[in-house]
Amino acid sequence: MSDTLLVATRKGLFVIEGRGASARVERAMFLGDNLPMVTVDRRDGAWYAVLDHGHFGVKLHRSEDRGATWTEIAVPAYPPKPEGFVDKDMWGREREWALKNIWALAPALDVDGGLWAGTMPGGLFKSEDRGASWKLVESLWNHPSRTKWNGGGADHTSIHSICVDPRDPRAVVVAVSSGGVWRTKDGGASWEPHTRGMKAGYVPPEQAENPENQDPHCVVQCAGAPTAFWCQHHMGIWRSTDDLASWDQLEAKPSSFGFPVAVHPREPDTAWFVPAHSDQKRAPIEGEVVVTRTRDGGKSFEILRNGLPQRFAYDLVFRHALAITDDGDALAFGSSTGNLWATDDQGDHWHTVANNLPPIYAVRYI
Repeated sequence: MSDTLLVATRKGLFVIEGRGASARVERAMFLGDNLPMVTVDRRDGAWYAVLDHGHFGVKLHRSEDRGATWTEIAVPAYPPKPEGFVDKDMWGREREWALKNIWALAPALDVDGGLWAGTMPGGLFKSEDRGASWKLVESLWNHPSRTKWNGGGADHTSIHSICVDPRDPRAVVVAVSSGGVWRTKDGGASWEPHTRGMKAGYVPPEQAENPENQDPHCVVQCAGAPTAFWCQHHMGIWRSTDDLASWDQLEAKPSSFGFPVAVHPREPDTAWFVPAHSDQKRAPIEGEVVVTRTRDGGKSFEILRNGLPQRFAYDLVFRHALAITDDGDALAFGSSTGNLWATDDQGDHWHTVANNLPPIYAVRYI
């Protein structure tokens, strides 16, 4: 049972111990540094933290002793752009082949010490030596559709979700904003899009179903029933129950828009979302922070608000800022205004862990 939560924020990494009402902030590290991502490789217990130093670039650190000490390791590096190669975004601007950020980290289970890294501007990288070196997955980067990908809420495309299949470590799903959902079944040698059923409302109707126009905000796979996937998309909530052969759109109140999604590790019909206004406002509906939960595969949604602020609250929850434990009982989420909440009863009751942290980008149970 995991009782430790890592919280990556705009100004440091925080370690939370305990669940629900007993959760408390115990330690802080990298104070003042911007951490967009943190993850743990449970095979060897290593912690990985991404630091975005802005002008000085993106750095990656690894800890072997639960955060007591850290070692800087390599970051993914893009190759030079081939001479004469045309690669422009939707605005006609030439794309830079240079690392802007690391938006996803996940263990590559097909090799000891393996790691996957999803980056901005849309490259997937793999390390086979615990981050000492990285190699661009050229089969995806050179896919003919890649030059049609574009940024969602950012200027650059990003790979933000990585799902390693528990049935086969060579099968990996990635989600691209904006560029759709892709899967390899051969360890990255080849890729196929999986967006059938998704529709984009921000392009001409004849382009609405194109894979490259889909903007999934977050994609998760149920560990105990791996043919089930959930997606929080820019246009709403989608679910696949046929191993990505198709997606079905679902409607939730007070909103189907949001960024994060969590799925119960053994119950594929149970998932959690944090709804918000779409596009310009990007804030909770009516200033009420709520979590929505479905237990029947999206046929119905409960609105969970016990313990959450219900007046003049404008917390936005980013795509990596909602986490669930392996037993499916405890969840935690943090907001753009530095609030952190936790539950140990699947969301029936929420407890405030902190109200004054920096803006929270990612939370991970270890």
